[in-house]
Amino acid sequence: MNRSEVVLFWAVRLVSALGAVAVIWAGIATGDMLVHGHPAYAILLGLLFIVCTAVAIRSWRRHTPGHRRSKVLRTIGLLASCGVLSLGCWLVPYSAAPAALSAMVSDGTLTVTESPTQILMTPTGTPSDVGVFFQPGALVDARAYAAVLRPLAESGHTVVIPKQPFGIAFLSTGAFNAARTEHRPVARWVLGGHSLGGVVAAIDAQSLANDPGRPVAGVLFFASYPASDMRTLPVPVLSLSASNDALTTQEKVKASRSLLPKDTTYTEINGGVHANFGDYGTQSGDGEPTISRDEARTEISAASLAFVQSLGR
Repeated sequence: MNRSEVVLFWAVRLVSALGAVAVIWAGIATGDMLVHGHPAYAILLGLLFIVCTAVAIRSWRRHTPGHRRSKVLRTIGLLASCGVLSLGCWLVPYSAAPAALSAMVSDGTLTVTESPTQILMTPTGTPSDVGVFFQPGALVDARAYAAVLRPLAESGHTVVIPKQPFGIAFLSTGAFNAARTEHRPVARWVLGGHSLGGVVAAIDAQSLANDPGRPVAGVLFFASYPASDMRTLPVPVLSLSASNDALTTQEKVKASRSLLPKDTTYTEINGGVHANFGDYGTQSGDGEPTISRDEARTEISAASLAFVQSLGR
């Protein structure tokens, strides 16, 4: 037995054991998002825990390294396991704060319905023919946008917030077409999103620009901008940004103007930051706010509502 075989033998033992512990930590850190988020992440953590536990038990029961011919395969498996475990821990989401959770309660003005793949806010009265389909930011609990979007539903607009697989908006690009068929009384939709969610909303809007049914009534950016040229998009666009946002900075917003229609409306939340567009605590790399979360949320909700209502009943 040479030194490299001994090192690999102990590396498998340690990585599998620590991997099981890391999965447990990720589950605890995720909290009730394991139940309220898209099921894909919970399934991933479950599979990782089963595999890590099984490998750990098998490796610790053995007293000597395996056959030399399996050394390459074990090395590849070890590296792949480290990568998958790292990804699983990185995917731990930002959970919704109490203000957002309070907004998830139905009352006389609207009904809030939650499923494994979406949150639906339905007005109790006659709904507007303009609905809002809103993509969350990367790794953010979909419930975190309940408070900022609730005023739109209270004013008669159906609001749909998809739960993205693993919290990645690019994995939820087909969600809007499903919503269109589920909520047919709504004839037109404002496609919106926060950060990466806004990028995906723009992609969906562009792909449906020539749809004869004209399902897209407008595009709403929360601290976001498109990834490609959408200057010819024939619908109104509102770009909401925050002056103290250190992620979607004002420089980035200004640079994106060349990609947006000339009549795009730009509104800046003075003193706000990236995490003010939802209720999920502070975000790594963000700036320092100079206004309260409640003040920022009120401004964002008011500007969003005015934009959606301008598109008609």
